[in-house]
Amino acid sequence: MITLRPALRPWMTGDRSASALPERAWPKLRWWDRLGCQVENALRPAISELRPADHVFARRVIRQGRRVEGLTDAELSSAAQALRPALLREGLRGRAAVMGFALAREASFRVLGFRHHPVQIIGAARIMRGALVEMATGEGKTATTALAAATVALAGIPVHVLTVNEYLRARDFETLAPIYARLGLRAAEVDPDQDEAAKAAAYQAEICHVTHKTLVFDYMRARLGQPALSSAQRLAVARLGGARTRALLSGPGALGFAILDEADSVLIDEAQTPLIIAAPEARSRIEDCRFALELAAYLVKGRDFTLRADARRIDLTEGGKRAIARAAAANGGLWAVPRAREELAIQALSAMHLYQRDQHYIVTEDKVQIVDEFTGRVLADRQWQAGLHQMIEAREGLELSAERNTLAQITFQSFFRRYLWFGGMSGTIAEVSRECRHVYDRPVCRVPTHRRSRRRNLGTRLMTSTEAKLVAVARRAQHMAQARGRPVLIGTRSVDISERLSEVLTARGAAHKVLNARQDSEEAAIIAGAGAVGQITIATNMAGRGTDIKLSPAARAAGGLHVILTEFHESRRVDRQLFGRAARQGDPGSIETIVALRDPLFERFAGGAVALIAYGIPPVLGRYPGILAEMLRRIVQARAERLARRNRAATLRRSEKLASLLAFTRQTGL
Repeated sequence: MITLRPALRPWMTGDRSASALPERAWPKLRWWDRLGCQVENALRPAISELRPADHVFARRVIRQGRRVEGLTDAELSSAAQALRPALLREGLRGRAAVMGFALAREASFRVLGFRHHPVQIIGAARIMRGALVEMATGEGKTATTALAAATVALAGIPVHVLTVNEYLRARDFETLAPIYARLGLRAAEVDPDQDEAAKAAAYQAEICHVTHKTLVFDYMRARLGQPALSSAQRLAVARLGGARTRALLSGPGALGFAILDEADSVLIDEAQTPLIIAAPEARSRIEDCRFALELAAYLVKGRDFTLRADARRIDLTEGGKRAIARAAAANGGLWAVPRAREELAIQALSAMHLYQRDQHYIVTEDKVQIVDEFTGRVLADRQWQAGLHQMIEAREGLELSAERNTLAQITFQSFFRRYLWFGGMSGTIAEVSRECRHVYDRPVCRVPTHRRSRRRNLGTRLMTSTEAKLVAVARRAQHMAQARGRPVLIGTRSVDISERLSEVLTARGAAHKVLNARQDSEEAAIIAGAGAVGQITIATNMAGRGTDIKLSPAARAAGGLHVILTEFHESRRVDRQLFGRAARQGDPGSIETIVALRDPLFERFAGGAVALIAYGIPPVLGRYPGILAEMLRRIVQARAERLARRNRAATLRRSEKLASLLAFTRQTGL
């Protein structure tokens, strides 16, 4: 019997799990396997290039599309449904795949009023076959999703379209659902606030739009609520059918095919920390937290503890341990246990020195809510682990929430390895292409733009202080908006800086809007108006990924959107995402950077270089040469990205070790 290659029929992969659920069993690698993978990864090109076959496929889709233009809507749907047997038989490279793309492209035209251009077809084909595609911002990644999702769904494989936040999930589903309907496909979206019955119904759709975090948590809850279906006997029983089996096969546990929007954000940026389901504990530690904070206030940096800002880590010295023991001598309970009291002291020191209000978290409704530093959004119902969250609540004078006991946890690395196959796209994934191949076995491909970019880079300014930076940014934004009539988007890293900049603009009489974690409910309205003539918008990273700012005709004629970056991020990819809001789809636009020498990122990763510049180079007119900012950026981002890679590797090693040592437990049975 001839076995078709997995590249043609990915759902026939040889390492498929023996579960009733479509899922892949990631092979256990020995040390020599890992070494071989690393050598192969180093020798192969980081980014795969487009091949002539890609362009041939696009031309075939366009030619086939001309033949289906005359079909009625009913005939279009019937033709799509008739493709199912051929897709399963031929796989994703044959004539059936070409027809699937042509039909989805025609359905898109009837709904959205345009047909996909060749580079979108090529990008969708690569995604469908399991690649991570870099497409420049503004190239129509949402529309590209429809081709791959519809064609795979027509083959009968459960499809998850994953977005990084609820705003993008709702926007993309509203855009693409009518296209799926034209092809006779049932699509649904999962809202985290839905009840369980509505979620179960949504997961049974052929195409399900959901955020990656909602899906992972639902996956863990589903696994906690039912026995692991792994034996051949259970598989045989499940194949007998029944309503329960159908629900399982198409529920959150059915990991057939996924399309990841902003793939680098999901697979890389958010892969440092495992996702955890926890149950509240009935104990209160208010007195312990208060005493720990009082004790930490008397400990001296350098004498009693050391602080590594780059790694966000605090270590006690031997003198500090003795000081803690003396102070806690009269206390009982945890304070009588050396390791426990030292952990409490470290958490109190971390709460005081490493986590800043309106940067790492905000306080709303008398609650500490974590702010995701990569997206600028509030992480609802999330807590820091090991009592750190309660320590910060005590520091803020709030009522302590209950500590939580871990019931289940999983890393993004482990979760996405369980899909039979997946693809994705992003405007900024080339920099992490080797890591994607090594960790997820996913190649990265760069797709060219459809039109030449008209974005202009107006350079970088390095100011002496944060106050000088905010004034310079406000002055520049006013000039662009009021004198030239251009819309301006100002990107900040924290809620605090966005609000301080708002105060400066208000004092100067400049009308503007602010989008940060406090205004997330107004996001759609603020983004909708951000492209108007003379509009100034201050935004955290909420406006960085997936945000499409539509320009009014007058704003386009005035020169398009002008983007100002006020602080570099730990990854160059995040900077590129913000810059990608300007000059999309051939529109005009410009970008510039205005940063301060004492920005936290510079201080954290290049404190010595900052001090050398501050005391060795005199500023001219309140600023330093822009080339110094570029030098600092290269230093700090290289160090930050190296540290992040190490943290992700450590997270994956811990996950694999835990799964190996405790595979018989419910927690690691996920």
